[in-house]
Amino acid sequence: MERLEICYRARVGEVDAIIGNAQSKSLVIGGTGLVGGYIVEHLVRRGERPSALSRSEQGRPSIDWFRGDLEKPDTLNFPPFATLYCTADAILLANALPRLLNPSLQRLVAFSSTSVITKRDSEVPAEWETIRKLAGAERTIAAACEQHNVGWTILRPTLIYTEGRDTNITPLSRLIRRFGFMPLVGGGPGLRQPVHAEDLAIGAVAAASSPAAVNKIYSLPGGETLTYREMVGRIFDGLRLPRRTISAPPFLWRTGFVLAKPLFPSANVAMGIRMMKDMTFDSAPAVRDFGWKPRKFNPVFE
Repeated sequence: MERLEICYRARVGEVDAIIGNAQSKSLVIGGTGLVGGYIVEHLVRRGERPSALSRSEQGRPSIDWFRGDLEKPDTLNFPPFATLYCTADAILLANALPRLLNPSLQRLVAFSSTSVITKRDSEVPAEWETIRKLAGAERTIAAACEQHNVGWTILRPTLIYTEGRDTNITPLSRLIRRFGFMPLVGGGPGLRQPVHAEDLAIGAVAAASSPAAVNKIYSLPGGETLTYREMVGRIFDGLRLPRRTISAPPFLWRTGFVLAKPLFPSANVAMGIRMMKDMTFDSAPAVRDFGWKPRKFNPVFE
C-alpha cells in the first residue's frame, strides 16, 4: 500500500507540474517578426520559456520553436499554453483561432492597426477592402474569445519602426540616403506618432498581465506627436545628413507619382496625400490600464 501511495503522489505531482507549466506558458505567433521577436526576448528575460511559431526553422535556445503557417491552421499543433500573443495578420488569426483555442488558454493579445480608423476614407479601393476585413477580424477574435471565456486585448499601433527592419520609417531612410532629399506633399503638416517595435512588445506583455486590459481595444501611439515634416527631419538626423525637404503641391504629387510608379510598385498615391492628414490617437487608456510608456522618436541608422 505504501508503494502504491508513493506512486500515486508522484503521478499527482506530474499532473500538477503539467498544469502549472501550461498556466505559465506563452505562445508567440510571429516570433521572428519586428514586434514578435521582442515579445519572445522579453518573455525569456522574465524567466519564461515561451513557445513561438515561425514559417522557417529556428535554433534560438530558451525557446520552443514550432514551424508552421497561420494560413494553414489545420497543420498547427501545440502543447497547452495559457497566453497567446499574435503579431501576425489579425485576419489570419481570426480564421485560425478555432484551432488555437484550448482549455488552458486564459489570455489573448492580438495586434491590429490604427489603419482601421485612418484609412476609412482612402481613395484606394484595395485599402477599403483590407480595412473592412481587418475590422471584421477584430470582431471575430473578440467574439470567439468571449465564447470560450478567454480574456482578449487588441492593440492598434500607429507607425511601427525598428531602424533598418521596418516597412515604414526604414524605406524613407533609404530614399533619403539615395537621393539626398525628401519631397513632402503640401509641406507634410500631418501629425504622426511613430512607435518603436520594442515598446509595443513591452506593452503587449504588460497588457497580458493586466486585469484592467481584458476585453478592450487600445490605440498605441509613440511617445511624441510630430508633423510629418519633423518626423522626416528626425530621419535625416538619424542618418547624420543635413535636412533637405521639398514641398510639393498635391496636384504635382499626383502627376509625378504616375511617372515614378514603376520605381515604387508597392506604393500608391494616397500614401503621399496622407502626409497632409493628422493621424493621432489617445494613449491615455493604455497608460491607465497597463502603464504604456513609449520612447520618443529619435531613430539612429547605421
